Amino acid sequence: MADAPDQRWAVKPGERSEPRVERDGTVWRIRSLAVARQVLRARDRTTQAGFTSEKIPKGYLKHHPILLSDGPLHDEQRSKVARFLAPTVVAERYTGRMEACADRLLATADAEGSCRLDDLALLYSVEVTAEVVGLTNSPVPEMARRLVTFFNQPPFDIARADLGRTASQWASAAVNGLVPIVRFYLADARPAIRARRREPQRDVISHLIAEGYNNADILVECVTYGTAGMVTTREFISMACCHLLRDRRLQERYLAAAQAERLAILNEIIRLEPVVGHLYRRAQQPVEVAEGDTTWTIDPGHLIDVCVRQANADPQALGEAPLGLCPARPLPSGVNAAGLSFGDGAHKCPGQPLALLEADVLLTRLMARRPRLVGEPRLGWDNLIEGYWLRDVELSFEAPGGDSIPR
Repeated sequence: MADAPDQRWAVKPGERSEPRVERDGTVWRIRSLAVARQVLRARDRTTQAGFTSEKIPKGYLKHHPILLSDGPLHDEQRSKVARFLAPTVVAERYTGRMEACADRLLATADAEGSCRLDDLALLYSVEVTAEVVGLTNSPVPEMARRLVTFFNQPPFDIARADLGRTASQWASAAVNGLVPIVRFYLADARPAIRARRREPQRDVISHLIAEGYNNADILVECVTYGTAGMVTTREFISMACCHLLRDRRLQERYLAAAQAERLAILNEIIRLEPVVGHLYRRAQQPVEVAEGDTTWTIDPGHLIDVCVRQANADPQALGEAPLGLCPARPLPSGVNAAGLSFGDGAHKCPGQPLALLEADVLLTRLMARRPRLVGEPRLGWDNLIEGYWLRDVELSFEAPGGDSIPR
């Protein structure tokens, strides 16, 4: 559909949609959705290679972080944590807290007649996710500021053994990484851990304590949830809002819909605009993938770059207008409505129900206020998560207080 409109906001310069499977020396780039799913489901034949994970020293932690672990260890860790993020648990335990948080933040915006959504969404996503994780013993605004400093890293090239960094860049990466982590531990993680050692709660930190995790292990998991769960949700909420405001018919449909249809709309937006644009795996054994009559064998040691933005817009899988928004579009069997935006296989993000419900609770209340986008948001790109960011999402409200909130 060459004439179909491209409705994306985030288009990274230089990225290509072809070839569908490309080899460049020891690096494979996968843009086919079907082949990407084969790679991500290759289980014991590949290991995590993204988020500079291969440069993280091993042996210092008693428990390997869940984001970086693979195989049976990862399966066990995931099964135990997943119960905190199951759809029914999320809906029953956290909906009320999400609503209260959204109402409180938007009441302040009402009083001012405007808000900067990227800032509001950060406070909201940090507060909600902190409840799930157990990081509730420090002020949210200060914790949010500490979390965003984790992304202040020099650029890198994941395909190079030294990540393409100079000695001074490595020194900068060490300082920019360690200083925020120490501050986050002292101000946020340690008070929460101490409180839960005294009195366990129904949250992730209490679970990790019961599993025998020490403070260093828990800190790493908190950083993982803080960056992967809190900050990325901020970007998705900002992006979803921009799409709803740009497309008046989609906005009206969203506001009039029941929750199931609203979630379908949000899934389609994040399918089109994945926050994390690339997923990386390292082949440890030969990985055979196929599409049609063509078969490729990826040798051990080779880096596999799953190009999420391209795979999510694969015309062979998505059908008509893959670069447009078509909520509840027909998809191949087994394909998530969000495409690969939350991953696939053993490392599929268990936080999808939380992220979507979190976004829906805030956006229904926000859209009911009939906001207007003031100016053009700034769009940029982050090296660490290989994704976009939106800033200066300035909104003004035509109807402070809003209409009735859809349920």
